[in-house]
Amino acid sequence: MKRIFLFIITNLAVLFVINITLRLLGVDRILNQGGGINFTNLLVMSAVIGFAGSIISLMMSKWMAKRSVGAQVIENPSDPTERWLVDTVKRQSISAGIGMPEVAIYDAPEVNAFATGWNKNNALVAVSTGLLHNMSRDEAEAVLAHEVSHVANGDMVTLTLIQGVVNTFVVFFSKLFGIFIDSLLRGKNEENHGPGIGSFIAEIVAQLVLGFLASFIVLWFSRQREFRADAGGASLAGREKMIAALERLKGNHEQATLPKEMAASGISGGSAMSKLRMTHPPLDDRIAALRAGR
Repeated sequence: MKRIFLFIITNLAVLFVINITLRLLGVDRILNQGGGINFTNLLVMSAVIGFAGSIISLMMSKWMAKRSVGAQVIENPSDPTERWLVDTVKRQSISAGIGMPEVAIYDAPEVNAFATGWNKNNALVAVSTGLLHNMSRDEAEAVLAHEVSHVANGDMVTLTLIQGVVNTFVVFFSKLFGIFIDSLLRGKNEENHGPGIGSFIAEIVAQLVLGFLASFIVLWFSRQREFRADAGGASLAGREKMIAALERLKGNHEQATLPKEMAASGISGGSAMSKLRMTHPPLDDRIAALRAGR
């Protein structure tokens, strides 16, 4: 689950690259055909750019997650712990009705885990060495069940669709803002030969601001899906095991050592961030929801 911030950052980067490339190729000129803004063309172009960014991010998510933490996929289990990991994920995957994910371990002292992948049958579940050293088998089983539930729920695909819609409106309104600024700089009587540098700068600034604001929508969805994954983990591993795993995580926030762009997206989330900027609900809220049977 540490993929959320990485996914958003990658998405924004791809979004900017596609947008700038189309601008340099002069594709934006079709927006001004007939002397006015063609809103249909603008919306279609915005959707193409917006969904391209999120889809490319989704397709790259597993590869980028592996590289960012140095996760080593278990091809052939070399010890009882690796065998237990693979067997546990296999059993849970069968129960959840998904294909067997790749199972990996990455070297980090923190207690954390994540799952990612572009579809339910081509996913990755990875755990830290810190989790293996500091959690009991029951607690680790619950964490794995939580991650498998994320895969089974199709959370990454849903996140991609939400991000694509958000991107579409970010691009749409930033381009409108760029066109508006360009018209102010040119003046009413100046002949229009296409978007100028003023439009380009205004559009990029608007895209940065709107992209930042829109990310709160994605983070809100991320928080909501944690409750579903906790419930799924409780179903696969047992409610008490899931609660015990979350209780264990409460004592490990201060020891987090994930890369900054991913630290708030692991199983434990982040407690130092304001609630609106958190990818995960507070652990106390998640524990309370489990105890209440939600």
